Amino acid sequence: MMRMILAVLALTLAFAAPASAGSPRDRLVASPQWLAKRLADPDLVILQVGDKAGYAAGHIPGARLVSLADVAAPAQGPDSLILEMPDAETLRGRLAALGVSDRSRIVVVPTKDGIQSATRVVFTLDMAGLGARTRLLEGGLPAWSAAGLPLSSEAPVVKPGKLSALKMRPMIVDAAFVQRHADAKGYAVVDARAPEFYSGAKAGGTPARPHRAGHIPGARSVPFVSVTTPDLTLAPADEVAARFKAAGVKPGDTVITYCHVGQQASATLFAARSLGLKVLLYDGSYEDWSRRDGAVSADAP
Repeated sequence: MMRMILAVLALTLAFAAPASAGSPRDRLVASPQWLAKRLADPDLVILQVGDKAGYAAGHIPGARLVSLADVAAPAQGPDSLILEMPDAETLRGRLAALGVSDRSRIVVVPTKDGIQSATRVVFTLDMAGLGARTRLLEGGLPAWSAAGLPLSSEAPVVKPGKLSALKMRPMIVDAAFVQRHADAKGYAVVDARAPEFYSGAKAGGTPARPHRAGHIPGARSVPFVSVTTPDLTLAPADEVAARFKAAGVKPGDTVITYCHVGQQASATLFAARSLGLKVLLYDGSYEDWSRRDGAVSADAP
């Protein structure tokens, strides 16, 4: 009798479980309610992405403020590329200063700075080998507030974390790699910029250093705004899958993303991860490509 009861219970639990439980997307994101239940966890590190004024106006209790400058290499001169990945030891020191330890579980919180700033932090943590213990808060700070959950104006006292030497994952590629793999089987180079930059109707960059119009030859267009929403979440799973399929990305492909400087691309990369795709980032992105002699294209592949 007991065996029969256990069998019935197992079937009931199986049917009650969400169909998407344990999916790659589930392991990448956290809801405000999920986070609220874990605020007392001593191993929890909440990183709220934004500026000092926004942080002081209200943040999730215990959250530490982080900016993109905290996870970027220092500029090496006026011609430095923007938002490059720091070396392993520099990054280890900065993460440890934020309280990140070997046992930490990390939640990254988007704010008005946009989801692409938060996904850049998530990508950095993933490259540092901490991706399995890192989640993005869906809806960010606005969703937390809308759920009626508490805010704080007090910065926590942060004890530096005990973080071992980082084993950086090989997730960043250079222009030569992109050029070799633009038409290679099993790879898909994906442009995460807005369509008008991909088409060449507009050129990015700054007045001092404008980018060349167009896109990397062979690149497909999956704008980051097409796979995320204005309210700081990933688009619905079927929409994300449809966007990549329409761009010619196949199951099992390795997606190489780029944008202007490697920030927007991290959101498209995050969306690709939610489908279980392998991902790489051309960190120099179109800022770097525009400085080289390689060709550009205004035609879709």
